[in-house]
Amino acid sequence: MGKKIMVVDDSNFITYTVKDALEQIDPSFTVTRVESGKQCIELLEKNQIPDLILLDIMMPEISGWEVFKKLRTNKTWKNIPVAFLTAKSDNFSRAFGKILAEAYIEKPFEIHDLKNKIERLLEKPLKISQEKQKIIDDMLKHIPDS
Repeated sequence: MGKKIMVVDDSNFITYTVKDALEQIDPSFTVTRVESGKQCIELLEKNQIPDLILLDIMMPEISGWEVFKKLRTNKTWKNIPVAFLTAKSDNFSRAFGKILAEAYIEKPFEIHDLKNKIERLLEKPLKISQEKQKIIDDMLKHIPDS
C-alpha cells in the first residue's frame, strides 16, 4: 500500500530533495511537492488528502503555524498527521511545535532518519487524548489567522 506524503516548503531545494530521496529509498512513497501554505490548503480543498504532511514553519503569506491551525480546525483534515520540518530551532518554536504536531524535525536532517520517522508516524492512527486536545485548542487560539 502506497504512502502519500505532502511536503510543504517554500524552498524548491527542500521539496525536490525530500521527494526524490524518499521515492528512491522506498518506491511505496508518493510525495507531492507543495510550495506554499496557500497551495497546501487549495490541494486539501480539492480532496487531495495525504497520509502525512511535512510542514515548514517559515513561509511567506501563510506560515506553517497558520496552516496547522487550519488543519486542526477543519473536521475533514484534523486527523492528518503533521510533522514540522523546519529551520526554526529556538526553544519556543521547538516546544510549541512538539506539543502541537506529531513530530518536530529540524533542518538539516538525514533522509534515512526522516524516512524512519515518517514510517513510525504512519504505523499508528492519530489519536489525541481529550486533555492534549484541550491544550492544542488553547494553543491554536494564539496563532493569528492569515
